[in-house]
Amino acid sequence: MSDISEFSSHSMFANTFGYLSTPLSRDIPLSRDIQNADVVVMGIPYDLGTTGRAGTRQGPQGIRRASANLRWEEKRWPWRFNAFDRISVVDYGDLEFPPGESDTMLATVTATATEIMQQGKKLLSFGGDHFVTLPLLRAVNKVHGTVAMIHFDAHTDTYEDSDRYDHGCMFYHAPKEGLISAEHTIQLGIRTEYNVENHEFTVLDAATVNDMSAMAIVEKIREMVGDLPVYLTFDIDGLDPAFAPGTGTPVVGGMTTDKALKIIRGLGGLNLVAMDIVEVAPCYDHADITALAAATLGLEMLYVTASTV
Repeated sequence: MSDISEFSSHSMFANTFGYLSTPLSRDIPLSRDIQNADVVVMGIPYDLGTTGRAGTRQGPQGIRRASANLRWEEKRWPWRFNAFDRISVVDYGDLEFPPGESDTMLATVTATATEIMQQGKKLLSFGGDHFVTLPLLRAVNKVHGTVAMIHFDAHTDTYEDSDRYDHGCMFYHAPKEGLISAEHTIQLGIRTEYNVENHEFTVLDAATVNDMSAMAIVEKIREMVGDLPVYLTFDIDGLDPAFAPGTGTPVVGGMTTDKALKIIRGLGGLNLVAMDIVEVAPCYDHADITALAAATLGLEMLYVTASTV
């Protein structure tokens, strides 16, 4: 009888439990899968920080389901190797916390992410709304100190008048907590109002990004982050709604998936210690366009990670 594993990696519809059919494992201290992994995938189904349309708590499930469409290709185009020949990836599943208890979510995310990264693992997280990035950055800080940040978004998320639990406040708090270096942070795709005069971060707005070549953008990113450890956060509304309609606060005029993938692809060699993809809301999606974009961006991040091994 054939081993079931020879079929599971190719099926686009069966047994789609873990992201890209990677093994599921929940026991951090004891699991052999996690001990042997290079990258751990983790879902954070939280959307109580949402200011627009809710529904991103279903994001991790939607991204995993859509990732089944990516399982058949041995080598992700245009890469010339199979990432999973170079790195081991395990899916931790979704974190659990009582509904409505945002403080418990914050503590759970920070504690779990810290424990994973203290074992020398890189972390790829799926939100959830963008507020989940704040506890993730707190965990990164415990392990890696102050980091550079690459941030794709339609919004700067630096709004100081936001409520305590708000997906528009994380990057107001993060530099004040010493989690990220403002001078080594770059935001791409911004196309909503922010205080330009007092803004701490370098911004390549959406119009600029759309007019620049991907190579020129990558050069600017590399110039900004330098040699610091890097956190990569991708709000799916950084993409134009034509490419990502399933999100809570869509804004027209964003970048294409092609431009975003080319930029991500150019980040090889940077010390990416953790990554996230947030704000996927399957209830507003059509034909899994948004979830598939997120799943593909995640795969591209894994290939970038594998390219430096």
